Amino acid sequence: MKTRYIFLTILAATLTVSCDKFLDTSLDLNASGETVETNRGTIWSFANAFYSPIIYGYSVIDGNLFAAASDEAQQTAASSNALYFNKGMLNESLNPLWTYYNNCYEGIRAANFFLDYVADGKGIALLEKNRNLITDAASYARDVRSLNFYIAEAHVARAYYYAELIKMYGGVPIVEKTQQQSGGAFVERSSYEACVEYIVNEIDNWKDQLALNWNDDNTREGRFTLGAALAIKARVLLYAASPLHNPSGDRAKWVRAAEAAKDILVNTDLGYTLAGDYGSYFQGSNSLSSKETIYVVRRDANNTMETNNYPIATSGGKSGVCPTENLVSAYEYIGTPDPENPYANRDPRLAASIVTNGSSWNGRVIAQAAGETDDQARANASRTGYYLKKFLTDGLNLTQGQTAQHNWVAYRFAEVLLNYAEAVNEAWGPSMVPAGYPISAAQALQAVRNRASVSLPDVDAATVDSFRAAVKHERQVELAFEDHRYWDLLRWKDAMTVLNSPVQGVKISRSGSAYTYKVVDVADRTFGARNYYLPLMHSEIVNAGGTLQQNPGY
Repeated sequence: MKTRYIFLTILAATLTVSCDKFLDTSLDLNASGETVETNRGTIWSFANAFYSPIIYGYSVIDGNLFAAASDEAQQTAASSNALYFNKGMLNESLNPLWTYYNNCYEGIRAANFFLDYVADGKGIALLEKNRNLITDAASYARDVRSLNFYIAEAHVARAYYYAELIKMYGGVPIVEKTQQQSGGAFVERSSYEACVEYIVNEIDNWKDQLALNWNDDNTREGRFTLGAALAIKARVLLYAASPLHNPSGDRAKWVRAAEAAKDILVNTDLGYTLAGDYGSYFQGSNSLSSKETIYVVRRDANNTMETNNYPIATSGGKSGVCPTENLVSAYEYIGTPDPENPYANRDPRLAASIVTNGSSWNGRVIAQAAGETDDQARANASRTGYYLKKFLTDGLNLTQGQTAQHNWVAYRFAEVLLNYAEAVNEAWGPSMVPAGYPISAAQALQAVRNRASVSLPDVDAATVDSFRAAVKHERQVELAFEDHRYWDLLRWKDAMTVLNSPVQGVKISRSGSAYTYKVVDVADRTFGARNYYLPLMHSEIVNAGGTLQQNPGY
């Protein structure tokens, strides 16, 4: 691969301060090498630049969640990019996620550029330039401290982008120099294992130089912290230990993944804990102040998610990604099922995540039987009988342009607990508390379930196999729509079964005051063995001068 990036600089010399608390990573294509060399503030501009391409999960595909590429949801629109995943049509000329390949390498390029820009004392020299180090000693010391933080963050940024790349493509080229530094040299793909080691080393070598948090300066919220770095490492090592990348079941890989998750649990300085209420955690700006949040991607207030996913019968709504019966059926009953209302007495995460028939949403009761407001026969109504609720603000007036905050939680403590439960189970079983570890796999899983409801049925923790099934189920429910399901199915090697089965919904009818629900197939799914990795674009392979090999099967 050849790095092919234009010279980009950043407008803002400092971080923006607003109620939204996000980094200003707007791009200025007009600055030149001469102008940036004379401006101390460009250090901070370049320190922001490598955050710009971070993935915002609300717009991954079709300007919406990636859920419709898995069995979580069905895209309402007759034509969509999600269909290329649903039908196994990906090829070297058609990959809707290709933009993220380029974006990740742009993030890596920006990190490499920053590190080169401040290397060998150049950053310190720029901080000292045109400055009285006696009268300005306090702010100078702060700037030096910030510079050290940002250098460590640049290394973590590279780890983050490579983690995203190998999740999608397997081994990729490891680029540590800008095009100017490398002379435009081509870089061959590294193995998946080599990429994992690179990511882990970047984090291990620089984690102690990161800020613990930004409580003393909320203008820096949105930057990587120690917890974020450890969470990236924990997820990467969990994936590396999973069957797709560990077909022999090497226990040492599971131990390593468990150790990475444990490092977050035992670090009391991090202070992570589960939020009190699952549903409200994802609403508005609540995640910004929650102790469950490890890393969140911030954006300006908008109504894009509501416009894309409100029911078509709501003014301005487009139905969007509609949850499937495959997912709804995974929410367990608490107590006795109600034969007249299949959504009563269920895991409360169902009501927090999904709009069901008969529930209240947008100031009215959702009614989907023939002739009702949300009649399933209506053009662009949900084909599954369900609508998305998670992440959305109820009752926005879209016709008047009302907006709400939508912060994408990329890493949170509940995922860490589930990562821990999975890895510890595979390494030691569900009930054992390994030496030096705080809790068992079963206890970690139970903590997540107890937050949802202490009345959920007991989990089968009798064997490694039965508990593995419980972990998979819990991830499906707890992490629904958070861009985990598709990649979980791949890493578990479950995709050939799950993603070759139809997605289902319910056909809703009404007699008198009683509704009936018939489970029906909504759409077929197709997944081939080659789809465990995404294809590289043909143009990229050609441009790489023979050094970049296509993934098998494409």
